[in-house]
Amino acid sequence: MPWVAGVRRIVHRFAFFLLFAAAFAKPTWAFHSGGVGECTGCHSMHGTGNDNSVSMSLTGSDPGSTCLKCHQLSGEKRPVASLIATSDEDMPSGFPPAQLTPGGDFGWLKKSYRWGESSEGDGNSPGERHGHNIVSIDYRFLPDAGRPMAPGGSFPAARFSCISCHDPHGRYRRFADGSIGTGGTPIQASGSYNTSPDPTGNRAVGVYRLLGGKGYVTSFYDGAPFTADPPAAVSPEEYNRPEDGSDTRVAYGKGMSEWCANCHPTLLGGSGGKKTHPAGSNVKFTAVVAANYNAYVASGNLTGNSATSYSSMVPFEMGTADYAQLKGTAGSSGGRTPGPNTSSNVMCLSCHRAHASGWDHAMRWNTKSGFLVFKGGYPGVDDMTVPSRLSQGRTRLETLKTFYDRPASAYATYQRSLCNKCHALD
Repeated sequence: MPWVAGVRRIVHRFAFFLLFAAAFAKPTWAFHSGGVGECTGCHSMHGTGNDNSVSMSLTGSDPGSTCLKCHQLSGEKRPVASLIATSDEDMPSGFPPAQLTPGGDFGWLKKSYRWGESSEGDGNSPGERHGHNIVSIDYRFLPDAGRPMAPGGSFPAARFSCISCHDPHGRYRRFADGSIGTGGTPIQASGSYNTSPDPTGNRAVGVYRLLGGKGYVTSFYDGAPFTADPPAAVSPEEYNRPEDGSDTRVAYGKGMSEWCANCHPTLLGGSGGKKTHPAGSNVKFTAVVAANYNAYVASGNLTGNSATSYSSMVPFEMGTADYAQLKGTAGSSGGRTPGPNTSSNVMCLSCHRAHASGWDHAMRWNTKSGFLVFKGGYPGVDDMTVPSRLSQGRTRLETLKTFYDRPASAYATYQRSLCNKCHALD
């Protein structure tokens, strides 16, 4: 009967739609798959004529622009796994960037703030102070004008881009014995996730987030090669999300600070420098610091316990490269909350976001204010009862987003710095 044929056509079309949707519902790291993606995803076979270098034949004007062709999407105002930057038009004045990856959103680099009155002191928080200033001509990301070199190192700001940290060809891989190399055993899949397969005798997995390892030098800058391999770390598969209900826990194992020191050696105590804060795999929590972290809930509230004390606002390294343990710890459902012990350590990312944040120096929270929460709410210029030295030019919505949508009620009515999570002074 005609109507039966019509129903069948509708059912078949709906089934095709579901299959199509399922194909694109796969984790968005599928393009890289722990290693190199399709060549034509980044390069044009016959050249583009861009100024970057005809020999590279990139599809963007420079390496950063080529990456952002996939990792920034105009019109997207919600967290999406593959996105690491919010476009200009999607974050007008007073509105924050949208992406909530553990590394942060590069859109904060385009958010500058001024505040203050003579009685309170003037303040200035330029966007270029909010994180790593990637260079991307096509997307208006510019070099850091105030710092020609990496703090604590010699990498030139004018050459800094996504591929300064991430190997675009994904050559680094983790083998079954835990070692890392650039060849031999082929990469079967990403090794970044708690759902990633384990390496075997004849199949490796990609290193964490395609980071460059020992000997890495980008084709865009012929400088000193890296001396440290990527860290042992595992991310939950669902990682770009609000944390108003539960934390996104990346299981950091060991080696993060040492990897950061590839470009910032003196900040980790390298030649001619000193640590600005103790950090690294060899700097373990004392029993007192671990106890402070586990007890601290909020200002004036030290009733926490080690089973539930973890906070992704102040993450730490577990002090292990045991991937079974790391995979069992990473998660976003709220069920993986144990705090540190004396095998744990502070790392660079305990206080900083890897990409950018709403605060100076890519800090996870505002270190230049006496209160993070004031009179029970996040400070903002749209609350005229809050002193400008606390709101610091941000709206309440922008401040909320720096806390990844955690309600102010998660903290004390007059919440002070999260440095106290380890130091428990208040």
